[in-house]
Amino acid sequence: MVGYLVLENGEIFEGERIGATNVDTACEVVFNTAMAGYLETFTDPSYAGQGIVMTYPLIGNYGVIPEDFESENIWAKAVFIHELAEFESNFRKKEALNKFLRDYKVPGLTNINTRKLTRILREAGTMKGYVTSSLENMAEIMQKIKEYEVGQVVKQVSIKQPVLYGKNYEKQIVLLDYGFKHNIVNSFLKRNVGVTVCPSTTSIDRILTLKPDGILLSNGPGDPENAQAEINVIRELCKTNIPILGICLGHQLMALAHGFKTAKLKYGHRGPNHPVKDLSSGRVYITSQNHGYYVVEDSVRSEVAEVSHVNLNDGTVEGIRYRDKNVFTVQFHPEACPGPEDMGYIFDEFVRGL
Repeated sequence: MVGYLVLENGEIFEGERIGATNVDTACEVVFNTAMAGYLETFTDPSYAGQGIVMTYPLIGNYGVIPEDFESENIWAKAVFIHELAEFESNFRKKEALNKFLRDYKVPGLTNINTRKLTRILREAGTMKGYVTSSLENMAEIMQKIKEYEVGQVVKQVSIKQPVLYGKNYEKQIVLLDYGFKHNIVNSFLKRNVGVTVCPSTTSIDRILTLKPDGILLSNGPGDPENAQAEINVIRELCKTNIPILGICLGHQLMALAHGFKTAKLKYGHRGPNHPVKDLSSGRVYITSQNHGYYVVEDSVRSEVAEVSHVNLNDGTVEGIRYRDKNVFTVQFHPEACPGPEDMGYIFDEFVRGL
């Protein structure tokens, strides 16, 4: 079945529909530069509201492996790939990617020029788009694109009731779920730290009744400035002496709670190949990232905090340490494995401080 991606600038990409072929949808179109890990990418809640362009040309070659999922759902609104593998080769695979997308009602396109599409997004910036099987009513399509907003998606992806991972551990932390990835929890369990995952809307009083040894502010989707209720809770948490670690969106929310500013990147950082320098050691690490916003360095007040990590591609802030508090945050994903475990020291340092 022929399908189309219509961008907000009027550019049209024709391809073959995959996944949920009967679903037309608007989305924010972004690109990911990973050569592998498409399952982790599609199930990452940070992609809620977005259509993902995979820059690597062949996707689906090792099928679908549920053990590799980062959540129980596909949060991406659409998927765009150059070539869908006809045969899957992996002893762990359970099904084909096309069926997986169809079962979760996620539309996609294959046989499109993802190289050209990525270049457009790099040059013009992230755009909104629309996936459809018909171009008969372009005026209506362009209106839907114009009206589409990712919106307040944190509450959409967050769990509804607390979940405990790991009982009877000496140390226990609370993870505030703004769209957490399973491997964050696994990273703590491997370090003998239990995790209680709580909804993003959990009150400060409820958090304190759990008597956590530490707080983890998770990754998640959307514009951080839309999460004002979560920012207010973080501001109250900072008045306690509980150690806090923030990852990705959690990093941005902590900055906003201290009066710093965030801004939108032109086309985001999404992929496993972003070089980051740890300013305290001088070491450079290759990190996995997935974000469209960043903390504005000039807004970080030196009497309150210091920048601890920087991105060597564009100089943006990748980590902040807060003075007179056991609080530090990182923009990248230490639980992801491009190194494969080079960034594990972030968790090690946090656990030592519990």
